[in-house]
Amino acid sequence: MLIAAGDDASAKSGRRERPIESVQSRNAGEPVMAIVSLRTQRITVYDSKGWILRAPVSSGTKGRETPAGIFSVIQKVEEHYSNLYDDAFMPHMQRITWSGIALHGGVLPGRPASHGCIRLPFDFAERLFGETMMGMRVIVAPTDVAPIELAHPLLFQPKPDAAALVAARTTEAQEATRKAAEARTTAATALREATQARAPVRTAEHLKRIAEAQLTAAETKLGSGISAEAKELAEEAKAQAVAKIAELQLQWDVANVNLQLRLDAVTSAREAVAAAETVRVAAAEAAREVARELQPVSVLISRKTQRLYVRQAFKPILESPVTIADPDRPIGTHVFTATERTTSDTGLRWNVVSLGGGRSLGATAELHNRAPGSIGRDVEPEPANPDNAKTALDRIAIPQDVLDRIGNITPRSSLIVTDEALSPETGKGTEFVVVLSGEPQGGIKKRRRSPGNNFRYSHPRSFQFWHTPFGGPFSSW
Repeated sequence: MLIAAGDDASAKSGRRERPIESVQSRNAGEPVMAIVSLRTQRITVYDSKGWILRAPVSSGTKGRETPAGIFSVIQKVEEHYSNLYDDAFMPHMQRITWSGIALHGGVLPGRPASHGCIRLPFDFAERLFGETMMGMRVIVAPTDVAPIELAHPLLFQPKPDAAALVAARTTEAQEATRKAAEARTTAATALREATQARAPVRTAEHLKRIAEAQLTAAETKLGSGISAEAKELAEEAKAQAVAKIAELQLQWDVANVNLQLRLDAVTSAREAVAAAETVRVAAAEAAREVARELQPVSVLISRKTQRLYVRQAFKPILESPVTIADPDRPIGTHVFTATERTTSDTGLRWNVVSLGGGRSLGATAELHNRAPGSIGRDVEPEPANPDNAKTALDRIAIPQDVLDRIGNITPRSSLIVTDEALSPETGKGTEFVVVLSGEPQGGIKKRRRSPGNNFRYSHPRSFQFWHTPFGGPFSSW
């Protein structure tokens, strides 16, 4: 079952355009990958169980072709203006290379028409922007391909008890946070009690000063020439003052001892706060470290360089030689993705998308010669050939010590096996970028790569996000 929404601009122009489609036969999950077909000019978004969204696109023109290859979302900006093409408005931009290739809303004339970016219908771009997360895989394929589930011994599985370790570290961090909060509460109480204990000391000191002043006055009076009756009264006042001073001294001593006890309690409580805070910080860092290890891991094996690379959270983790049988024979380009945990929660389900090329250098001209709106209409994506993918995995041998260092594998982790070397686009703030060397690359060759740290995220302003029917907001990493 599908829900289809037509493009208003297409309707006004009288041109029949393929609709935006959403799967409604099941509850859709979080997007795992998007596949853009250059031949059919269509984007299909997949969750762990199949496709969930589909829409037409407009890719690069001849000489500025959108490069076919493997990318991921590395930046999201709701309101973006091009710094290359006359400040052109590119709403709901999702960057896939730092040199400027991106998914964004734009006009779709029914044929390739961009400078290399992938234009989406405006409403679809807004919907997709609200659904995707940083790092989501974007595959730009020469033809319309689809993932297929695959099992193979080389496909990584979660490390035993990894989830339990995360839960334990999280519990420890929560307990340390609770104890630190309790220590701060105890310290605050001790400080309040110490503050209150100062009042009796100050009162006793004040009253003692008054009694001492009265004693001085009585003694002064006794030293002067006074009558017997006045002298008797002065002696009585002196005795009362001496008694009062002794009484107040005792009160001051008791209050001062009590104050010192409270001050000692404050010191002890503050030391306890410092110790608890040290434990809390260490526990929180341990929990974050374990949580980082559970972020999706990307592994790339290149036949061209005979090496294995590992990246996690846009950062390089590991690089090592790898053995590929018959290394001079092409192995293809295959993207294996861990989609979800199995019912036993001890394994992962994997799928594969194979990019075998298949589009000649003249294919872009063929796209331009077709009638607008006729590109790939009603063409279904071609599932990957599992035999080719399995054969590629069969040729690879990864040393055990390298496997041990790869880290824990979670849903959205991936393994890329390719004939290609890493694209120069792979770098700071990116996932692996692989560009198919046998496909036109004008859209990327005409751009100068900018370092990732020259870009920043912008905050939403005037646009309202389309709210997904699939559930709550998705996390980002």
